[in-house]
Amino acid sequence: MKGKVCVVTGSRAEYGLLRWVIDGIAKDDAFQLQIIVTGMHLSSQFGLTYKEIENDGFKIDHKVDNITDSHKPRDISKSIGVGITGFAEAIERLEPDLILLLGDRYEIFAAASAALISCVPVAHIHGGEVTEGAFDESLRHAITKMSHIHFVATEEYKKRVIQLGEQPVNVFNVGGLASDSIRNLKLLGRSELEAQLGIKFDKKNLLITFHPVTLQYQKSLFQFKELLSSLKKLKNTGLIFTLPNADTNCEEIIEEINAFIRNRSNAYSFKSLGQLRYFSCVAQVDGVVGNSSSGILEVPSFRKGTINIGSRQKGRVLASSVINCEAKEREISSAIKIMYSKNFQEKLPSVTNPYGQKKASENIVNILRKISLVNILEKKFYDFPDQLQRRNI
Repeated sequence: MKGKVCVVTGSRAEYGLLRWVIDGIAKDDAFQLQIIVTGMHLSSQFGLTYKEIENDGFKIDHKVDNITDSHKPRDISKSIGVGITGFAEAIERLEPDLILLLGDRYEIFAAASAALISCVPVAHIHGGEVTEGAFDESLRHAITKMSHIHFVATEEYKKRVIQLGEQPVNVFNVGGLASDSIRNLKLLGRSELEAQLGIKFDKKNLLITFHPVTLQYQKSLFQFKELLSSLKKLKNTGLIFTLPNADTNCEEIIEEINAFIRNRSNAYSFKSLGQLRYFSCVAQVDGVVGNSSSGILEVPSFRKGTINIGSRQKGRVLASSVINCEAKEREISSAIKIMYSKNFQEKLPSVTNPYGQKKASENIVNILRKISLVNILEKKFYDFPDQLQRRNI
């Protein structure tokens, strides 16, 4: 294809994954890059991270401000509605030939919905994955059904997207995007990172990110308090928190973090570290604790341990460096003990990241250049051959 490719991004983590895809599109003469920012990028509560995009030298073509001050279920539903309206207006103004989306957040669902009604083809990245503890699971599969080109991270996820009825010819296993960013960034050293963040690393150090478990949002605060109870017991350990996503009742978790670090000289929190400082932190700490997808997709490339708490990421393909545990103090403490054990640490150098074996960003740009959008909007549901055979019996 040739023409205008519109990339939508709504969060710090998502932009970090998209960074080198955007760069590849911008440098390719076949494309005219457009960028729409939305969601947490435009919220001071989450660090106004759209500025990171501008600092990287990219022009933002449109802003869709859909974040509300509160994050109760009704507020998130309202955000989706406001987002659909905003994206419809942006699409009408920008007239893209293709919209490129990543992931499963509700603002991305809003963008896909507007694109569908506006008859603009959608290319979707990281479909086919499973996260049983979050409503992102359903949103992700819904976005798959509203999309026309699919860039997935593993062969298992490719099979699942096809299982959802998508034509195999339009489903591409390009690998995970995180490894591209890790390869392309020159990480900060320990002393430089300490100076930039205003922190002091301890003898041991952990990076903590815990997001609301949206299908169990009434229990998220209780689960996070169990994590904090476990962390309180640690000695000579620096604790670096990054704030949760703008998900259901995230304010409660943010308040708990602020209260926890208030009287602890070894604990710090950040609205957004940015990709460079985040990856630099991962390289310096002993492991990552929480329920963020980063612990699954990115951290194994650093050959560091991940303690994955609860059901939020349940169903994803995992590296051997990921330790799953229930959101209970005793289980979390046991998982931390295992992560620091000699046996576990000796195995880390041989860890392989199942999402990090291909140059995903380059693959995506190459496929977009070659693919045809002619008649792509009228999708035909794909049935597996055995299903067709059963129907004909």
